[in-house]
Amino acid sequence: MKKLIGIAAAGAMLVALAGCANGAGEASGPKPLDELVVGFSQVGSESGWRTANTKDIQAAFEEAGIELKFSDAQQKQENQIKAIRSYIQQQVDVIAFSPVVETGWDAVLNEAKAAGIPVVLTDRAVDSKDDSLYESFLGSDFVVEGEKAGAWALAEFADATEPVEIIQLEGTTGAAPAIDRAEGFAEVIAENPNLQVVASQTGDFTRAGGKQVTEALLKSNPGVDLIYAHNDDMGLGAIEAIEAAGLVPGVDIKILTIDAVKDGMQALADGKINYIVECSPLLGKQLVEIVEQINAGETPEKRIITEEGEFNQEQAIEALPDRQY
Repeated sequence: MKKLIGIAAAGAMLVALAGCANGAGEASGPKPLDELVVGFSQVGSESGWRTANTKDIQAAFEEAGIELKFSDAQQKQENQIKAIRSYIQQQVDVIAFSPVVETGWDAVLNEAKAAGIPVVLTDRAVDSKDDSLYESFLGSDFVVEGEKAGAWALAEFADATEPVEIIQLEGTTGAAPAIDRAEGFAEVIAENPNLQVVASQTGDFTRAGGKQVTEALLKSNPGVDLIYAHNDDMGLGAIEAIEAAGLVPGVDIKILTIDAVKDGMQALADGKINYIVECSPLLGKQLVEIVEQINAGETPEKRIITEEGEFNQEQAIEALPDRQY
């Protein structure tokens, strides 16, 4: 009998130790917020939008009193996977990240799942058949953003009787925003066969990339009527290229962008950009709420969409004084 009791006690101790080794997903109860540790892997700092997104998330966690371990992937998936594995080794309570690209995440996310560490996606989605690999996805609906951009183009060129030539400046190849914004735009403008995307190339979401690609594409497409950029920074780069070519942005060539960061909004107010579809980077407070729900043992919504608007020149002028980003 004593031997059996000893075996049972040893077994109980092993179970307890195993529980301690697991992440927050196996915790017996909520932790005080000041004891929580969240690992966050950011795409990079490629744009004004991304900088605003990083600052907002860091500020929100500081205000909540939750420790945030931060890493910058510099737009490289291998850096992000390395950071996530580091967070797993450190046994953080929650891992959050904005995926550089959509695919190639199942292996590392299964590692997080096996360690009992919940994962939250921010801003960008992953392409995986197993949605149990993450708790929630917080961010914009990029397809809808593309559709909004397409709707403006349809209305703007509704009276066109000749082909309207469009250059598309794509985001990072393989990234969810680039894929979805192109898809939504294409589906809507298909209603008018006069609207034709004559060239489409990645500017990697950067101002320098937008300028370089626009310079090259203007030479091969001198009759372009509209540039559709997947973010403001590439649109701002396009402005520089258009001006360098001796043309007037917003007049000779119209510009349509997505994001609505301050620099983009200022260009819209100045008439150099013609329309902007908003994509808010201010996700910090909502991300903190999701972490708090997970810590409390609650199940957050699987898909949380941010509320966003659209801006013409007049609306940009009105919004700029109070713009947070």
